[in-house]
Amino acid sequence: MEFNEYQKAANRTLYGNEQVLTNCALGLAGETGQVVDLVKNYTFRGQKLDKEELKHEMGDVLWYLSQVAEWADISFEEIAQTNIKTLNDRYPDGYRD
Repeated sequence: MEFNEYQKAANRTLYGNEQVLTNCALGLAGETGQVVDLVKNYTFRGQKLDKEELKHEMGDVLWYLSQVAEWADISFEEIAQTNIKTLNDRYPDGYRD
């Protein structure tokens, strides 16, 4: 599936009113926190990394991110292109320590 296609398909499940942007931004923060928690528990508490749970939570992050972009009328393709340009400008020879 192409990311722009995903972005449009995910929008089908968006529920909201005038507070859509705030809801999506807060949801993005919350779901990102759940990803961070899984990594923290793996790294510092010796818990097994549940890849299925990680995949689920990362999917939730992707959904919220796609809806913030959709609300702002910015395609994932545009976001990806802008990010790659930024990375290439910042690290023209790749990242080095």
